[in-house]
Order: sequence, then C-alpha cells, then structure tokens
Amino acid sequence: MAQSKLNDLAGKFGGSPKGLGTGIKIAAALGAAAYGISQSMFTVDGGHRAIMFSRLGGIKDGTYSEGLHFRVPWFEYPIIYDIRSRPRKISSPTGSKDLQMVNISLRVLSRPDAAFLPTVYRQLGLDYDEKVLPSIINEVLKSVVAKFNASQLITQRQQVSLLVRRELTERARDFNIILDDVSITELSFSQQYSAAVEAKQVAQQEAQRAAFVVEKAVQERQQKIVQSEGEAEAAKMISFSNNLIVQLLFKLLPNLVIFPSPLIRPWPYGTNT
Repeated sequence: MAQSKLNDLAGKFGGSPKGLGTGIKIAAALGAAAYGISQSMFTVDGGHRAIMFSRLGGIKDGTYSEGLHFRVPWFEYPIIYDIRSRPRKISSPTGSKDLQMVNISLRVLSRPDAAFLPTVYRQLGLDYDEKVLPSIINEVLKSVVAKFNASQLITQRQQVSLLVRRELTERARDFNIILDDVSITELSFSQQYSAAVEAKQVAQQEAQRAAFVVEKAVQERQQKIVQSEGEAEAAKMISFSNNLIVQLLFKLLPNLVIFPSPLIRPWPYGTNT
C-alpha cells in the first residue's frame, strides 16, 4: 500500500522534469525497502521468550530467546511470553477433616515452562495463569485440608504447607507451568470455632492456675512437716545427749578426789552423832 501511494505521488509529478521523477521513484523504493526491513525484524526483551505464528502453518515449534530475530513480513508474527516469576494470591474456603470451615489463602510464584511455550499457547493462550491456577489451587487445597483436623492445621502448619506445595507443583506440571514458591499466607476459622478455641484455652489456663495453687499448698505443707520432724528430731537428740552426760557424771562421781582447801575450815561446834 505504501508503495502504491508513492507511485501515485510520482505519477502526479510526471509532468515535472525527468530528474525529479526519477528521484521520487528512488526515494519511494528506498522507503519501501526500509519499511520491509523494519517489518522483517523483531526484538525479544530480557526475561521474555517468543514463539512464531505463520499464516501458512500455524504455531511453529521452538522458541526465540532474547535478542534480535527475523521473520517473513505479513506471513509471520511473533507472540511474546513473559517467563519471569509472577506472584498471585488466591483464597479458598474449604472444610477440614472434622468438618470445620477453614479460610485459607495461598501465594504462588508461577511462570511458564519456556521449553513448552508452543504447547502452552495452543492449549491455554497467553492468560494461562488465569485459566489454570485458580482451579488447581482450589482442588489441591480441598484435598490436603481434608486430611487434617482443625487443630492439626494450626499445630502442623509447616507440614500442611509442604504437602500443599508438593501436590500443587506436580499438578501445575501437567499444564507446563513451573511454581517457584508456594506458601500459606493466611489460615483462619469460623467465628464459632474461634470462640470455642478461645474458651478452651481460657479453661486450660484456669485449670493450670488451680493446679499450680494446689501444688504450691502441698509443697508448703510438706515443708512444714519436714520442719516439724526436724525440730522433733533435734529435741530428741538433745534429750538423748543430756541423758548421756548425766549417766557419765554418775559413773565418775565415786572416783572423784576432794583436795583440802585453806578456804574450808572445820565446824567449831562439832557434829551431831
């Protein structure tokens, strides 16, 4: 079309000098050539890959890496894919093994497998993540959460996260999607269950406090008993020691020798017989 317009413009100047008409034709030819060359090249930016669609054969096998590439103008055009990991957060209400409603949110980092981009485009198109991730995430979450009780989902959260990641990664592989990271960002329960859990925790704390008071009283009583027993034992030992001393004195009295002392004088009035 551009070539025909330039030829029409050159025809209008047909009455002009011969050199001017030739120059216009050369300029038209150069413009058409430049346009054709620009249309025969395309660039793939960093973090992207391209596949080629042909009007004659459809999607071609193989991918185009980063850089400058050539195509046949008007017959081929590139389809660019962003192969960098993109975050996506999906929430899903589901039921636990003990029939408690659980609201769970999952964050995934996903990207297409660059080696299978033609297949991804044929099956899913450019918005592959919109078509696949919500459905398989809901499917995997319902399957995994149903294996645990509500209390286990809290106490074994790390195990639940690992199981979700493993099954979800395998499921995404069926659609040539790579998951670089899967993590549980939120895990909550219904208001009724949360209130019941809170009441149970309060009751457990009260029971622990009562048990502590009882244990403290028992320990104080045992301490008093031990103290009383110690005092009684000490008194018994003192009494026993005193008895030993008295017995020892009675044994030693016959053997005592009384030495005369100048301070002791005889009684002047004699003694009564």
